[in-house]
Amino acid sequence: MIEFSGVGQLRSPIVVAAFEGWNDAADASSAAVEHLESAFDAKVIGAIDPDDYYDFQVNRPTVSGTDGTSRKIAWPTTRLSVARPDHGDNDLVLIRGLEPNMRWRGFTDELIETVHALGSDMVVSLGALLADSPHTRPVPISGTAGDPATAARLRLDPSKYEGPTGIVGVFAEACSRAGLASVSFWAAVPHYVANPPCPKATLALLRRVEDLLDMEIPLGDLAERARAWERQVDELAEGDSEVAEYVRALESREPETELPEASGDAIAREFERYLRRRGQ
Repeated sequence: MIEFSGVGQLRSPIVVAAFEGWNDAADASSAAVEHLESAFDAKVIGAIDPDDYYDFQVNRPTVSGTDGTSRKIAWPTTRLSVARPDHGDNDLVLIRGLEPNMRWRGFTDELIETVHALGSDMVVSLGALLADSPHTRPVPISGTAGDPATAARLRLDPSKYEGPTGIVGVFAEACSRAGLASVSFWAAVPHYVANPPCPKATLALLRRVEDLLDMEIPLGDLAERARAWERQVDELAEGDSEVAEYVRALESREPETELPEASGDAIAREFERYLRRRGQ
């Protein structure tokens, strides 16, 4: 089990997890958890021992100077931190790291044991995938629940995906087997602009987390960075007729008025978020 320290008493903690690698197109989901760490001044409480789960020839450690005379090795791993928002009823246990190279069942068993030890009964997993989605439209976010009861309570669909999976899928399934409420949100990143970062997708994931947890997340300049990213991709499309034609073809597949983001529920959520940020 992961050794952790400096935790103290937690308020109904909720776990939010993301892993770099196959599950993390354009680094969108790991950037969401990294943003939570920064926004809430999260404190690292522990890390998985990387020797059991990582191939260091694939994910190499890095070396850096500390005071000009000594050197420090940073090993690839998965870290846990605790965030204590000023408002709301829940603290956050944030999990961020690399998808392991081996022994996935042992890896998830360690995480599950730690989640139980910290007193959490709900896990939110974030992921991002490449998709035929135009950058000009709101980033589609698919949300699923690991069991029928959680799906009904949160008005989400049970997961029906079949096919290859990554550590996010394995972890979510392990959470359900362990009796934890499990929710997964996936952002669809336009595949023709797959290089990280994708702040628009990161922002979309954080807004879904906000809605789920009924918690205001300080966004800083993330919204402006998302707009700047979209402008940059617009310029790319304007300079390449093939890209511009492809974007128009994607847009024509689904009129903007028929998008899920244009539904009554989505508009109501956005209005509630607006009021919450104004303190009403």
